[in-house]
Amino acid sequence: MLKEKYNIDYNGYGDVPFEDLIGETLTKIDLSSRDDVGDDIIFTTSNGRKLKMYHSQDCCEDVSVESIVGVLDDLLNTPILLAEEATSDKNPKGYVPDEFQDSFTWTFYKLATIKGYVDIRWLGKSNGYYSERVDFVEI
Repeated sequence: MLKEKYNIDYNGYGDVPFEDLIGETLTKIDLSSRDDVGDDIIFTTSNGRKLKMYHSQDCCEDVSVESIVGVLDDLLNTPILLAEEATSDKNPKGYVPDEFQDSFTWTFYKLATIKGYVDIRWLGKSNGYYSERVDFVEI
């Protein structure tokens, strides 16, 4: 069950702890990627809630989905057993930063059901003065 909302952003959305997905049953996952807006992932639960994972892009930064490992359909129609967020600013082996990139943040969202496991990896890059955070909100 989703717990109380936290901070309200300028879009009027309330932050939700990612771990609140545990015990929820997802019925739909929509992934969209638009160059001018960035990536959005919208999760719909069996009780009709919609939760959005996104980043509001600003100047001199970029935050987007770098990869999805696993099958998103494995998360549907069965309760979520694991919902975990982890971040790192360490440079993984083989990653070459952009020429003007002073800061980066990797954010990993790990989800699992009895049917399978999915890891959604976001990469935020900036000049160090802008947010690289991924938002998870109820809409």
